[in-house]
Amino acid sequence: MVGVEKVRHFRMETGEIAVLRSLFSRGKRSQAEQNSNSSALINLEQVTKGYATPAGEFQALKGIDLQIDAGEFVAVIGKSGSGKSTLSNMITGIDRPTKGQVVVAGTAVHKLNEGQIAGWRGRNIGVVFQFFQLLPSLTVAENVMLPMDFCNMYSARERRRRALHLLELVDMVDQADKLPTALSGGQQQRVAIARSLANDPAIVVADEPTGNLDSRTAEAVFHLFEKLVAGGKTILMVTHDDDLARRVTRAVTIADGQIVADTKQAHVLHPAVEQHHEQSHAIWQPGRAQPQPLFAGAAAD
Repeated sequence: MVGVEKVRHFRMETGEIAVLRSLFSRGKRSQAEQNSNSSALINLEQVTKGYATPAGEFQALKGIDLQIDAGEFVAVIGKSGSGKSTLSNMITGIDRPTKGQVVVAGTAVHKLNEGQIAGWRGRNIGVVFQFFQLLPSLTVAENVMLPMDFCNMYSARERRRRALHLLELVDMVDQADKLPTALSGGQQQRVAIARSLANDPAIVVADEPTGNLDSRTAEAVFHLFEKLVAGGKTILMVTHDDDLARRVTRAVTIADGQIVADTKQAHVLHPAVEQHHEQSHAIWQPGRAQPQPLFAGAAAD
């Protein structure tokens, strides 16, 4: 039984399939998706997010204005509880604003209902989680194929071929038929990144993607993100790592639910990224020669 069939036979009580389906499922294009327009790829206007607490309403975000252009590599930094993860959830549609507008890739995300958001996200956003969120009873390749299945993208044969292609890019193709429990944390994060690219999204949003990794593996993951930006992707990375934040094209600092600094900075590509720059477009065109793994030469986990 192939992975996508196994998924359909999972017990729904676990909640894992429901969560992943809500992240990747395909739905009909809504009027908000068809009609919205913005010069920036990501545009937040006066976004406020409040939560009810026993002590009263807590304002996680307070009038956020943020525009991100295509091809930017943006780090969102701040202390725990500052609102940085809430901000990323506004962009992915995992959460919705109390007030304000969120327009991403031409879609007024704040106007979509839950079913519409899932379909839009599956086509347009790749999400990378701090704790990987791989299904333990599916193989590595089957985990990467899940978004393709949920969004009904590609044929069954092409899904497997594309999954192996993406795993090759993150130097994990030799682990394709293993279960996630057989992998180290760094290896699981590589698989999670491959999964986020399954449907070729324009935007990748990563919430603390290096938070549970050792320094060498974190460095390798960062180089992968650099390579994706060089290939035309837009990346928003929530991080507490000030060193990594200094090496992106733009750093947005959040404190108490507000943007307190927004700094564009020079970005020098890692030599390995420059070496692969000419191959970047091959990532998304399976008919071309297979590029070298993006983790080639990285320290073993």
